[in-house]
Amino acid sequence: MIHREGIFPVVALALMAGVVTLGATLTPGTLLRTFAALCWILVLFALFFFRDPERSGPRGEGWIVAPADGKVLEIVEVQPDEYLTGKCLRISLFMSIFDVHVNRAPVSGVVEYFRYYRGEFRPAHREGTGERNEHTSIGIRTTWGQVLVKQVAGILARRIVCYLREGSRVEQGERFGMIKFGSRVEVFIPPTARVLVTEGQKVKGGRDVLAEVPVP
Repeated sequence: MIHREGIFPVVALALMAGVVTLGATLTPGTLLRTFAALCWILVLFALFFFRDPERSGPRGEGWIVAPADGKVLEIVEVQPDEYLTGKCLRISLFMSIFDVHVNRAPVSGVVEYFRYYRGEFRPAHREGTGERNEHTSIGIRTTWGQVLVKQVAGILARRIVCYLREGSRVEQGERFGMIKFGSRVEVFIPPTARVLVTEGQKVKGGRDVLAEVPVP
């Protein structure tokens, strides 16, 4: 399955590859054949990058599901300067260019905060990029509290896609956007949460549980 953001680039690249291949057939030449082969490689890469597999996994109140594929960069206690008040835990995931780049809601709830920030395009694995780099901040109110999710652009990422806005209802595991070409996703959760992953661990968005929050 291809994500809807990938339909146009895949079709455009395939058309270009087809035209070049036709030209290489009608006008034989090493250079044109090489260019045609490169075009088809780009088509395959686009299909690979924009893949959007179906995901199923644990769902439930109090569980924080991974919002993206990638590696757990860090789990730290912080005090964010927006939406949330007081200390919380930040779990940061790094998405390499080889990971699925679709983002999924870690919890079910209502979006009551949305902000887009212009910024730099530093390597997403570096500390502090969640504040300096271009990013979106999405605050979701659940039945038990609040969660903040950040989509952070990286050195190759030049477009953050987010379909959510204030007032949107989102379900756990639901697709809500993507970040193109390498990026970082951060989840801010209550400090009382029991973290179920470790730094360096690889996780799958919409399938693996990052943490469990005590629910009254």
